[in-house]
Amino acid sequence: MKVVVVGAGIGGLVAALALLKKGFDVQVIEQAKVLVGLGAGLQISPNGNRILAALGLTNAMARVASEPQGKKVRLWNSGQAWNLFDLGASAREHYGFPYLTVHRGDLHQVLIQAVTALKANAITTGVRIDGLENRGDEVAIMSEGREIAIADVVVGSDGVHSQVRKCLVGDDRPSFSGIIAWRGVIEAKTLPEHLRQPYGFNWVGPGAHVINYPLRCGELVNFVGVVEQQGWEVESWTEKGSIDACLQDFAGWHDDVQTLIRSLDTPFRWALMVREPMPRWSYGRVTLLGDACHPTLPFLAQGAVMAMEDGFILARCLEASSGDPTNALVRYERARMERTTRIVQGSAANAARFHNPQLAHSEGAAKYVDQEWSEARVKERYDWLFSYNAETVPV
Repeated sequence: MKVVVVGAGIGGLVAALALLKKGFDVQVIEQAKVLVGLGAGLQISPNGNRILAALGLTNAMARVASEPQGKKVRLWNSGQAWNLFDLGASAREHYGFPYLTVHRGDLHQVLIQAVTALKANAITTGVRIDGLENRGDEVAIMSEGREIAIADVVVGSDGVHSQVRKCLVGDDRPSFSGIIAWRGVIEAKTLPEHLRQPYGFNWVGPGAHVINYPLRCGELVNFVGVVEQQGWEVESWTEKGSIDACLQDFAGWHDDVQTLIRSLDTPFRWALMVREPMPRWSYGRVTLLGDACHPTLPFLAQGAVMAMEDGFILARCLEASSGDPTNALVRYERARMERTTRIVQGSAANAARFHNPQLAHSEGAAKYVDQEWSEARVKERYDWLFSYNAETVPV
């Protein structure tokens, strides 16, 4: 069976690697001319690291990722800190796998090398698809009005602006969430020692929050600043902003937050858009995965991991129903729909939790954090996520 994966992002490459390991003939088509390390930090929770281990990538990840010793919630203005327990040794103890933080470009390179080690010419770059033609037992892929490939199955893993999704159901209609995000990476050596601690930090405040954590075995620090704001709705990972504008958005926040912002080389910003979960992902022998079918706000830190789970489960379904690819895609969709919908909804709920007005003053903030980040509440929000076993879940 020949499978064409459209999009060489994290989810598409996990799908390609899992399929190659199961003996499928896989071709990845990517519109970018060069595969470069775009993006900033990603959080890979234990459910994602279970998949990377199953694909034989544990050692490769250990060379490029960081494993924070823990997580702390800090209050936006005073810096008051509360310890959490869902990272570090606790993650390994409870779930059997670590909670890692990694630069997207580093994870991307690990996956590219693993895919091309199995099939040297597996990835074709510089090709933008603009049409699909279902022909019953095969699918034709079109670019610039001409046929460029024939496949038994086509997988659209081409992100939030998916061309495959557009070919299947037309343009989507996202709405602005009222939230923008800043992101950037900082050379750790430029920061004071207390901002280089091997922890993940979640700064919470009224109408905004900030996250910072280590990358690349502590060489880098990732910064994400999220603020409720109207009047700017550009949904792009590559839109450059200014340090002054970022500082203005976090005026009055703790000196540590100000230091992180001033240490950014280039801050990027993007508008967070909301899309309703799709009722259907698969049409005949064409399906979608990751942001192409269930884009989510980033407030559960599960976007990349959901794409990884999709790719791994898709490979299992195609292996289990290799004689009936259409049925395999139905099984894949059935296995993933409820979980990903719950994540989209849970991420939206976390936005309100991180930005609650009670966080404006220390008295109300202490009570609110003790309530919302208690051990019981954190387990309620995350246990079902982190304990998911993509190797054994029924398909």
